[in-house]
Amino acid sequence: MSKYIPGTYDLRVKRGSSGRGLFAYSPIKKGTCVVEYFGRTLTEPEEYTSRSLYLFEVTKKKTIDGNVKGNIAKYINHSCKPNCEAETYKGRVWIMAKRNIKVGEELAYDYGKDFFDEHIKKKGCRCLKCQ
Repeated sequence: MSKYIPGTYDLRVKRGSSGRGLFAYSPIKKGTCVVEYFGRTLTEPEEYTSRSLYLFEVTKKKTIDGNVKGNIAKYINHSCKPNCEAETYKGRVWIMAKRNIKVGEELAYDYGKDFFDEHIKKKGCRCLKCQ
């Protein structure tokens, strides 16, 4: 059985630390697959012209725009001390639990240095660790 099969967790979008966020309404065990981050694959020119904040570089030749209907993973916010991490496997993006996550906790992963420097640093990080 693959570790990249999302659990049947009760996940809900509500107001989070920095806009809307994704919250656990059932406990999530460390190391489990929480949800898939998916979207439309961009063409090469779109990679350079898109203004979407939901871009995810899957490989050097594949970037997806996660701003599509049904992708609740797009609501997972950045954190400097995350409880999740993004893993790519076979050209897809999976959000995995880094530790046990309690009911009511907001899901978060580190967006990476490039995104942080370009979009978060200027305004100041609003993650729970930095507040």
